[in-house]
Amino acid sequence: MSVTIIIVAITCLISIPAFKNRSLFDQFKHHPFTEKREKEYYRWLTSGFLHGSEMHLGINMFVLYQFGSAVETEFQGVFGTSTGAILYLVMYLLTIVLANTPTYFKHQDNLRYAAIGASGGVSGVLMSYVLFNPWNMLGLFFVIPMPAIVFAILYLGYESWAAKNAKDNIGHDAHFWGAVAGVIITLIFKPSIYMEFVRSLLHGSPWW
Repeated sequence: MSVTIIIVAITCLISIPAFKNRSLFDQFKHHPFTEKREKEYYRWLTSGFLHGSEMHLGINMFVLYQFGSAVETEFQGVFGTSTGAILYLVMYLLTIVLANTPTYFKHQDNLRYAAIGASGGVSGVLMSYVLFNPWNMLGLFFVIPMPAIVFAILYLGYESWAAKNAKDNIGHDAHFWGAVAGVIITLIFKPSIYMEFVRSLLHGSPWW
């Protein structure tokens, strides 16, 4: 069984019971105010296995399955089957933690701020996918086709803007920093991927 499927299964096994179990939900959510005072830094990771609704869970797990499976395969091709699977798992978990880190410092004295969801980790996986496949076609909102590299630029630009301006109760900070973390961690594991990425950009097959 692939690491991606295991992550999806574990996330569902934690998220679904937490929909109705408020104690579990409150214990695992990312809550910087509590983390600072109680030293409960595990929440930076456990919050990535909680979701606010079936739709929230479904969208994140669908995107993770679609792109995570491809990235896991890429990692195994680069690092070998076992090592690649382990490094892929490490990348995903670290990305969740790093996606939550900036909001900890931003909201550590804000009692009302809390965050949940795998979106930071999923964003990291998505951007890692772009490193390996910059010219593959993606569908914006599952409808508008565009090259992965164009999607990545638009995604990062929007999430950066939204983190400062949007008032929609969505964790844009986590989306942005998760995406950045996914790229950085992938390149730390294998710096030569950067040159492969550049070569793909210059000599790949743009959609036009």
